[in-house]
Amino acid sequence: MPTLFTHAAVPLMLGVATGPRRVSGRLLAASSVAAMLADTDVIAFRLGIPYASAFGHRGALHSVAFALMLGLLAALGHRQLHSSPWRSLGFVGLAALSHPLLDACTDGGLGVALWWPFSDQRWFAPFRPIAVSPIGRRFFSTQGWTVMTSELLWVWLPTAMLALAIACWRRSPTSR
Repeated sequence: MPTLFTHAAVPLMLGVATGPRRVSGRLLAASSVAAMLADTDVIAFRLGIPYASAFGHRGALHSVAFALMLGLLAALGHRQLHSSPWRSLGFVGLAALSHPLLDACTDGGLGVALWWPFSDQRWFAPFRPIAVSPIGRRFFSTQGWTVMTSELLWVWLPTAMLALAIACWRRSPTSR
């Protein structure tokens, strides 16, 4: 899995680039939490739930259904997020969906149960350049440095470039 920092960075960079009139600070915070929330399933290890179980790590909480549920919750709470229902649904839902999609691009683990509850089968993306973050090891190690370097190259840099393009487009006279 990419680190929690990286999962939160995707909606943060894109939301900031989009601007506060479109993505409020509260919506930005909610989307960042939604992007990290899937990894609360690591508690399954402590509960004795096997990794490969539907409710193990990278299981149900790493699915389109879970991302949609978070988006729907955001739509219901759109007033507290200072946003419209559709924008809340879309931004939070896509932020949550970015988590399993990034995890599917890693070089380790069992894949993600993207299509749960319709299928328990784990899925990987065809292109898997992101180094998997070790579970239960110290982050500040040689392996941690390898993971962060991989994430900077394959997630942060492309997301920053997309965010810069969005920000430039927003400021161009033709976008008004």
